[in-house]
Amino acid sequence: MTGVRAAAALLASPVGSPVGAGRDEAAREAARELSGTGYQHEPLFDRLLREMSQFLGDLLSGGGTSEGGLASLVVIAVLLAVLAVLLLWALRRFSGGRRAESGAVFGQRERTAAEHRAEAERLAAEGGWAGAVQERLRAIARELEERAVVSPMPGRTADELAEVAGQALPSHAAGLRAAARLFDDVTYGGASGTREGYLTLTALDERLRSARAGTAA
Repeated sequence: MTGVRAAAALLASPVGSPVGAGRDEAAREAARELSGTGYQHEPLFDRLLREMSQFLGDLLSGGGTSEGGLASLVVIAVLLAVLAVLLLWALRRFSGGRRAESGAVFGQRERTAAEHRAEAERLAAEGGWAGAVQERLRAIARELEERAVVSPMPGRTADELAEVAGQALPSHAAGLRAAARLFDDVTYGGASGTREGYLTLTALDERLRSARAGTAA
């Protein structure tokens, strides 16, 4: 374990201390030790931790003076900041992609058409037009499922609803497509929703409740 002790001594050396032949020898000894067969089957996490420690040690040992040590610390800080920014960007991109790909009309909570309709009215009374638009379209979708106009399908999007319901109720196809656009605008497009848009969905909901599949409204 001579090489391990040498590696520990190498990493423990204070930043800015002179780098001499003894330190170089310790580095070579550590490299020989770490390249031995005992490390070839180490767990992935341990290997990554070791390589990161070695990388940081190399940065810190690059400065033979206090100025060099300070420069190494600045480099480390910049690298960590860049990694943090890249990680946040990747997480936001992944999250946004998942939202765009899902696009489902319903959330995780199971509600009846009447419950969606009541929630839409509550939100509208409070001026929450975006939420009211969402809940009114969910009421439409659930109503059509409860009346067996369309078959229930988990994860169905607003556009898919408009397509299948429009085939069953062709005279309402245009209104269903417009309703789907309103839903997508407030759910994924960042639109705030309007009273007029909500009233449009309310009127469509009322017409659809008396419509029968395969007949004109």
